[in-house]
Amino acid sequence: MTQIYISVGSNTNREHHIRMAVLELAAAFGELILSSVYESEAVGFRGDAFYNMVIGARTDRSVAECVTVFKAIEDKYGRVRGGEKFCGRTLDLDLLTYDHLVCAAPVELPRAEIVENAFVLWPLAEIAPDAQHPIAKLSYQTLWQQYAKAQKIWPVPFQFAP
Repeated sequence: MTQIYISVGSNTNREHHIRMAVLELAAAFGELILSSVYESEAVGFRGDAFYNMVIGARTDRSVAECVTVFKAIEDKYGRVRGGEKFCGRTLDLDLLTYDHLVCAAPVELPRAEIVENAFVLWPLAEIAPDAQHPIAKLSYQTLWQQYAKAQKIWPVPFQFAP
């Protein structure tokens, strides 16, 4: 079984889409590890604030199969493809890591956003503090402690059951 971490984000009907992502991912992968939910300002464009979290799971699926599952879930909840790169999202699911795999295809792993965005690194450090970034060779907790970019992010109370 491979340990994966998934970034989850939404800035459109946020509560609903975060809940649905957790339900769909649990149906696809079984037992999940859930970070807290964090609110952050949109990064790279003007738009409504996002809710973000990171989810850990174990899987026998390949990287490509995981990505296919994520895209199907995004599409089910109204993800618009082919538009602007930086824009609002009903649901955004990104594979952050796949054990210690480093690759460029079918997706970049580990995902560069891990060390670039607080809304990815903070929740990842919360649920996998001692796991090591496959390239930086530092724990996610250490990377979070060293994070120096000014991004506004804060944890929010969140009920996963509607």
